[in-house]
Amino acid sequence: MASYDEIYSYMEKRVDALKTNKTGDERQTEGEVFDKRTLMVLYEFMTDGIIDTIHYPVSTGKEGNVFYAEDSDGDPVAVKIFRTSTSTFKRLAKYIEGDPRFKGMTGNRTKMIYAWTQKEYKNLYRYMNADLPVPAPIAYEKNCLIEEFIGDKTGPAPQIKDVELEDPTETYEEIISFIVDGWREARLVHGDLSEYNILMSDEGPVVIDCGQAMDIGFPGAAELLERDIANVNRFFRLRGAKIIEPEKIMKKALNKKIKKERT
Repeated sequence: MASYDEIYSYMEKRVDALKTNKTGDERQTEGEVFDKRTLMVLYEFMTDGIIDTIHYPVSTGKEGNVFYAEDSDGDPVAVKIFRTSTSTFKRLAKYIEGDPRFKGMTGNRTKMIYAWTQKEYKNLYRYMNADLPVPAPIAYEKNCLIEEFIGDKTGPAPQIKDVELEDPTETYEEIISFIVDGWREARLVHGDLSEYNILMSDEGPVVIDCGQAMDIGFPGAAELLERDIANVNRFFRLRGAKIIEPEKIMKKALNKKIKKERT
């Protein structure tokens, strides 16, 4: 097997963010994200042909970074890398420990972040199986998630907050359908839905950042549903959309018979 130095040299050629022509702050951020374990995971993705080259960061958050990458065919994919820091662990732990699918999950922060990565992959899979607009999950390992890139080679699709909508009411109804069908068909509630995690692709709105989405068996799921509805109504009311009363949306989501749970 190749030595770590050989692997790092290999990675430098395929991860633009590791190149040396960076400022000090950028290097510090990259050092936090591209630690030794993460580099080994990315190396495996590359040798398996899942990704070929990681180019530039698309977004930088408290929990991790999202990078624009290309697969072995040169097509865009997104690489999401979660940090294994204490602050990240404290914020995310409640979403793991409270999810019925991860009942009894405890342990050190690294294991919890790995569980979070798996959770986001599973959530995306459930939403996708319900024909709801989310990035298609491709692969995951430890703290790294590979998913469909929403955008094209010129860059990511814009957040909905930065788009002038042709028909705000039509787009609003699409998002409400995501909330309702997410509950009824995927058995999930996003829990943090807002104008910051909805992208406007050429085909319409796409919901991202689904790691915190909870199975509807979570005791606080109905409250999360109410919060999502309130956030979406607030945003689209300001955009001039015709808003549906929250009670009607709740009733539509909760009254239909639930399908068999997906894994």
